[in-house]
Amino acid sequence: QVQLVESGGGLVQAGGSLRLSCTVFGSMDSIGTMTWYRQAPGKEREQVAIISRGGTTNYADSVKGRFTISRDNGKKTLFLQMNSLKPEDTALYYCAAASITSTDFPYRGQGTQVTVSS
Repeated sequence: QVQLVESGGGLVQAGGSLRLSCTVFGSMDSIGTMTWYRQAPGKEREQVAIISRGGTTNYADSVKGRFTISRDNGKKTLFLQMNSLKPEDTALYYCAAASITSTDFPYRGQGTQVTVSS
C-alpha cells in the first residue's frame, strides 16, 4: 500500500518562496508519473506540474517559469519549488502518483495549505 504525505506549506508574502515535499510511504518501485495539484476555495482543481519517472516535466501556464517540480526516487520524495509567489497561488496543494502501468493517479496525499499574502 502506498501513502503520500505532503509538507512545507505555510504563509508567505507575495514574491516569496516555498518548497513543498511529498514523501512516499511504501514501495517506490511501482510509482511512475507524479504530479502536484492545487485547489482554491470556489475554484476548480488545477494540475500545476507533472514529472515522469525519468524526469520529464511539464507545467501549467500559470506557474511556468516560477515553479519547479523534481523528484528523488532514492529518497522517495517529490518536490515543488515555488518562487515569486503571488496571492493567486493561495490554495491547498496536494501530490498524486500513478503506477508505472497506468496514467491514472490513484495515490493522493491529504494536502498542504499555501497562503500568499499581498
